[in-house]
Amino acid sequence: MTANAFMSVSLDPPLIAISIAEKAKMLGKIQRAGRFAVSVLASGMDPVAWHFAGKPNDNLQNLFETIGGLPVVRGALATFVAEVHDEILAGDHTIFLGRVTTLVQAPEPQPLLFFKGKFGEIEDTRRAPASMLKIETELMW
Repeated sequence: MTANAFMSVSLDPPLIAISIAEKAKMLGKIQRAGRFAVSVLASGMDPVAWHFAGKPNDNLQNLFETIGGLPVVRGALATFVAEVHDEILAGDHTIFLGRVTTLVQAPEPQPLLFFKGKFGEIEDTRRAPASMLKIETELMW
């Protein structure tokens, strides 16, 4: 499935959270397995995101590899494998807190972003406009 978000909850112990709709097929699978994996997609992987968001693409092949005994998306920017630490019923969703057991990061620096119905990229913030550099210099003196 494609989730619109997940978050880091704690560094010690390492916990992440995902929220799954009560109607989602994934809910029962996570409850039975007692663990889950999250693949953070890299920029350019929007066909994979759409595929798992309910718009199947038969041209996508060899999408998975296995990490920690769970299927994860091959080529993902980062992959988290977690054991269910807690389960919280919240309205029509269940929030799973997962204790991270494995983290794999790829060298690709750009994540796949989705905002206002479109995929996008992070702008390089290291290059500030000349006007900003002037303001910074004035504030330093």
